[in-house]
Amino acid sequence: MTICEVPAAPAVHPALAGRFSPVGFDPEFEIGAAHVDSLLDAARMAPSAGNGQPWMFLVARRGDEIHRRLVPHLARSSSMWAPDASLLVVNCTQVLVEGTADWAYSEFAGYDLGQAVAHMTVQGLHLGLDAHQFRAFDRDALAAEFQIPPHWEATTMTAFGRASHAPGDVSSAGTSRERASRDEITWARD
Repeated sequence: MTICEVPAAPAVHPALAGRFSPVGFDPEFEIGAAHVDSLLDAARMAPSAGNGQPWMFLVARRGDEIHRRLVPHLARSSSMWAPDASLLVVNCTQVLVEGTADWAYSEFAGYDLGQAVAHMTVQGLHLGLDAHQFRAFDRDALAAEFQIPPHWEATTMTAFGRASHAPGDVSSAGTSRERASRDEITWARD
């Protein structure tokens, strides 16, 4: 199957059709503060259950103090490429009601965080940025380093920047851009 099937369907937006997760970033490319604000604003606009907005972000621009403290907590696999990204964003979600040990904040919190990160990613595409979302980091060490409260979780990270390789060059990633077909992702449809 092709990456994006379009027969009898409107075309997927070109930014989304061309989106990929680079495993190499241009270490010279820098993201300005206005672009960082734009990414965060896009996340703020994401829908959430009951408008709970159960997300927070730890923002590390390459070369700043937060970046210096964050990079040692990357797993070996992500430490090979993520530090070159212009921006690393730790995506956090509120998992518990503050002050409790086992009361879930919302059964939708993870979904809501995913919406916010997706909005941020699409905004990045609009700004000409590439993004790679990943979970290869030491969650506990990161939480301790940045004193993330226990009712929050460092769920994932997103690396933003300009890819140093083309979408088709996945030799270093060992991954494919192949996507499941429409029929393979639906249980029932007319």
